[in-house]
Amino acid sequence: MNSNGKEIERLLDIMDQLLSPQGCPWDREQSHESLARYLIEESYEVIEAIKQQSMEELRDELGDVLLQVVFHAALAKRSGHFDFAQVVKRVADKMIQRHPHVFSTMQLESSEEVMNHWESFKRKEGKKTVLSGIPSMLPALMRAEKIQEKAARVGFDWPSPEGAMDKLKEEIEEFNKASSHQQRQEEMGDILFAAVNLSRLYHIDPEAVLQDSNQKFIRRFNYIEEQLAKKGAKPEQCSLEAMDRLWEEAKTKGL
Repeated sequence: MNSNGKEIERLLDIMDQLLSPQGCPWDREQSHESLARYLIEESYEVIEAIKQQSMEELRDELGDVLLQVVFHAALAKRSGHFDFAQVVKRVADKMIQRHPHVFSTMQLESSEEVMNHWESFKRKEGKKTVLSGIPSMLPALMRAEKIQEKAARVGFDWPSPEGAMDKLKEEIEEFNKASSHQQRQEEMGDILFAAVNLSRLYHIDPEAVLQDSNQKFIRRFNYIEEQLAKKGAKPEQCSLEAMDRLWEEAKTKGL
């Protein structure tokens, strides 16, 4: 057994001990449902490590995600459903099935060709419709992008970003014409969906750039607070005009 196999076996043994009658009370109380939040949190911490370009952090956070996989598999094993080996086997089989251009005789030369065939691979695995298999719990921007990508692979797409831009303008105009709160809510959803479409066609990750904008706003607002604090003031004590001047100052400083 190579070092990878030994360390995986060690981790599986550790999890078995934690879930044993003599193990950890907290671990033994957990269920798939109670652990769900931790898998999401750990996944976002992986993304944070990638954005920070910290390979040490990435190593550690990937380990935390792996722990969640091992934990869920151990719980499933105890209830008689499946074990970690079956999880690994299923994903390995799936990778071979979805890459016949690597493991069989199909000829696919580019990433575009691979993606064009991806849905047909999934259909063979039992996916009944083009848009099936998109998790409903994905963040809304990511889910919108996934929906649009899948529709685009079967030809339902704007031929150019200009069409998506026109659609975004149309949705904004419809929002302006809305006569009730309910209509404005619906049109705002359409605006956001159209904005995601425009991002996708320009090869921009909408979730990532919105996170960047969130961080930019935080940096600039923190600057406002810091500058006001130097004068013994707080944001709620200042006018919008005063805060806006500091906002522009933050921009000039590259914040």
